[in-house]
Amino acid sequence: QVQLVESGGGLVQAGGSLRVSCAASGRTFSSYAMGWFRQAPGKEREFVATIDWSGGSTYYADSVKGRFTISRDNAKNTVHLQMNSLKPQDTAVYYCAARTTQGANIMASNYAYWGQGTQVTVSS
Repeated sequence: QVQLVESGGGLVQAGGSLRVSCAASGRTFSSYAMGWFRQAPGKEREFVATIDWSGGSTYYADSVKGRFTISRDNAKNTVHLQMNSLKPQDTAVYYCAARTTQGANIMASNYAYWGQGTQVTVSS
């Protein structure tokens, strides 16, 4: 069983930056691919970014490419999402998710464990 706890959400003005983090329990974190997803009010959950077990492969949604960076620290069982040049349309609850395999993946259905989410609000 893996428990994921997100932190770092908040309110920021458009153009600003924010970093959200996810702390994972369990001794097998380093073998899991991780992902970030988000869900805005009235919308479906959507893929944001994913990283493989080693941190060597990352993928991003087109809407965040060049602005967001996903990273991980396997020694600390954490994954981060650095968000720059934030836009009001980035406003959503951001969820951390873990796969029980090593490869990065953009499909939410391929993730077994989810955090409770952290709210990110970008004001215009």
